[in-house]
Amino acid sequence: MVSPGWGDLDRGLFSISVAAELAGLHPQTLRIYEREGLLDPVRSAGGTRRYSRRDIDRLEQICALTADGLNLAGIRRVLELQEETRQLQAELATLRALAAGAAARTPKET
Repeated sequence: MVSPGWGDLDRGLFSISVAAELAGLHPQTLRIYEREGLLDPVRSAGGTRRYSRRDIDRLEQICALTADGLNLAGIRRVLELQEETRQLQAELATLRALAAGAAARTPKET
């Protein structure tokens, strides 16, 4: 049976050493990425970093961008633009749904 927390992509499940191993990085690299604002792992009650599945995916994305030659500032900007794009796409989908609903309620002239 799968733990109910495993399906939650934002739940901090992994210690820094496990997250680093999953991403193929040194734990110090994860600390640098956090300091640079590229990652924001949750903290346990004792202050221990706990990385989520979404954090691991983000680490993989950061690794791909560094392999493409981007520096940390460039990576930060790419990630910011991707998040802004996601937000705008969600807003656009909401507005389209509202417009479709309004059009369906408007009586048509014959």
